[in-house]
Amino acid sequence: MNMIAPINQDETTQPLDAVQPRGASWKQRAAWIAAPVVLLAAGYELVHRPSPAMAAPPPPSVTVATPLQRDVTEWDDYVGRFEPSRAVEVRPRVSGAVVAVHFTDGQMVRAGQPLFTIDPRPYAAALAEARAGVATANSDLALARADYERASKLVDVDGVSKSELDRLQARVQATNAALAAAQARARARALDMEFTVVRAPIAGRVSDRRVDPGNLVAAGEGGSATLLTTINALDPIYFDFDASEALFLKAKRDGAGTGAPVEVKLQDEPDYNWKGKLDFTDNGLDPKSGTIRGRAVLDNPKLFLTPGMFGNMRLANGGKVKALMVPDTAIVSDQARKTLLVVGQDGSVAAKPVTLGPVVDGLRVISGGLSPSDRVVITGVQMAQPGGKVQAIAGRIAPVVAADAPPTLETPAAGQATLTQ
Repeated sequence: MNMIAPINQDETTQPLDAVQPRGASWKQRAAWIAAPVVLLAAGYELVHRPSPAMAAPPPPSVTVATPLQRDVTEWDDYVGRFEPSRAVEVRPRVSGAVVAVHFTDGQMVRAGQPLFTIDPRPYAAALAEARAGVATANSDLALARADYERASKLVDVDGVSKSELDRLQARVQATNAALAAAQARARARALDMEFTVVRAPIAGRVSDRRVDPGNLVAAGEGGSATLLTTINALDPIYFDFDASEALFLKAKRDGAGTGAPVEVKLQDEPDYNWKGKLDFTDNGLDPKSGTIRGRAVLDNPKLFLTPGMFGNMRLANGGKVKALMVPDTAIVSDQARKTLLVVGQDGSVAAKPVTLGPVVDGLRVISGGLSPSDRVVITGVQMAQPGGKVQAIAGRIAPVVAADAPPTLETPAAGQATLTQ
C-alpha cells in the first residue's frame, strides 16, 4: 500500500519575504525596488541632457592708423619722348666724288669739324679761271680810267668832243661793273672750293656715314641733295609731349607757363630723376585730337638721354597742398567704387567711399572722402567687415623709400594730377 507523504509547504513555495534578507525592514525593501528605477532615470538624464552653449569667438585683431599728412606739390602727368634740341641732315653743297671720311660712326663732333672731302680738283680749276677773269677785268678798268683821264685834259682845248668824253666815262663804269662781276664769280668759285670739305654745322652726336669714299654725290636744293649723315644735338635735349585740353586748361588756370619746373622718369626708373623746365607750348590745339603740343628742355651733360626715348613727365602747376596718404593695400575695391575701412572708438567697422589720387613715396594720396582723424584699417583688411567689431591695434603709416633704386647719372630729386613731396 502506497502511502503518499504530505508535501512540506516550506520546501515548495516561499512567500516574498523569504527572499529578502532576514531582518530587513519595509523601507529597505522599498529602496531595493526603487534602485533600478533611479539608475534608469539617471541614464536617461545623462543621455538627453542639453549640450552647453558655445562661447562667442573674440573679435579679430586689425592694425589701424590715422592717415599720414604731408605737404606735397601738385603736378600733372604727361607722356612723351625725347627729341634732339637741334637736328641736321648733312648734305653736300657741291657735286663730285667723295675722297675721304673724317669721322667714326656715332662719335661726338664739334661744330666746324671736317666730316667728308669731295674731290676738289674741278673746283680748284674753276677758282683759278675766275681769278684770271678778275685780273682781266682789273686790266680793262685800268685802261678805261687812263683813257678817260687823258680825254678829260683835252676837253678844255677842244681836243676831244663832249660826246667822246661821255663815252669814255661810260666805258670806265662798264669795266668797273665787269670787275665786280668777275670778283663775284671768283668768290663763288672759292665757296665751291670751300664746300668740297663738308663740315659739321653743329656740335652733337653724328650718325653713321651714308656714303663711302669713291661714291659720287650730288648737290641740290633741299632733299634732292645726297644725304651724307645726320647730327643730333643732345645737350640740352628736348622732351616733346601732347597735353589734353582738360590738362591744358587746368595748367592755364593754375598759372603754369614757360619756365615751370618739370621732372621726367624713364621706363626703368622708379623716381623722377631728370629735371628741367617748360620751354614751349604750341599756339593752338589740334582740332582732330583735342590736344596741344608742348616741349620741355632738360640738361644732358653726360649725354645719357637719347632722342626717341620714352618718358613720363610731370609738370608743377601750383603750390604745396596738404594731402592725406594711406597704403595702397588698405584700399578696398567695391566694383567701380573705392573704399577704406575705418574703425570707431567702440571697435565697429565702417566703409568710407574715397577718391584716389596718385602714389607718392609708396603711399596713395586720398583726394576726398577721408578725414585726418579717421582710424583706417591698414593691416588685416580681409578680417574686418563693415558693421562688425574688431580689436584695434594702433599702428603708424610711413612713406616707403625705395632702397634698391638703380643709380642714375644725375642727382635724384627730393598725368591726371599727381602730387609729390
